[in-house]
Amino acid sequence: MIVGLIIACEVAFWVLLAAGLALRYGLRMPRTGLALLLCEPLLEVVLFAVTAIDLKNGAQPDWRHGLAAVYIGFTVGLGHATIKWADARVAHRFAGGPPPVRPPKHGMARAVHEWKVAGRWILASTVALALLQAAVWYVGDDGDTGSLRAWQMRMVWLIGINVVIAVSYTVFPKRAPARSD
Repeated sequence: MIVGLIIACEVAFWVLLAAGLALRYGLRMPRTGLALLLCEPLLEVVLFAVTAIDLKNGAQPDWRHGLAAVYIGFTVGLGHATIKWADARVAHRFAGGPPPVRPPKHGMARAVHEWKVAGRWILASTVALALLQAAVWYVGDDGDTGSLRAWQMRMVWLIGINVVIAVSYTVFPKRAPARSD
């Protein structure tokens, strides 16, 4: 049931995003589109509540409960950036907005960009870690929390990978190609 709800939340995220942007730009109803986009966090609240109820009703914590926490964390950390990304592209394509800003390709500007990306992934992982730890405490010593702990290790690895990538762009910045004037 939890996996089905996660899939439903993901599909609903993209449906709400498409409908919100269609209302905002296609039908020229920006407030209604914005209201629809602001409903996105309700999906995570529903998923959180159902997962908590499932655990409260005695379900053994397993990979599905961990996946729910990770999904919520990723939506918190990356959802806003995804909506902003899609909004900029739809505004440009259908509403005469400016072209979307492309990330810098070289130098310290690229390093700063990579640190911002890493920050979003670190936020996502940290939220997931906190939810997973809350689930471990909620289940207590009576339940097997090994699968939740395994998800926590994956989130720590994800943080480490993102920090390594950002550090690599900082220490070894990509140089702009030489101009041939």
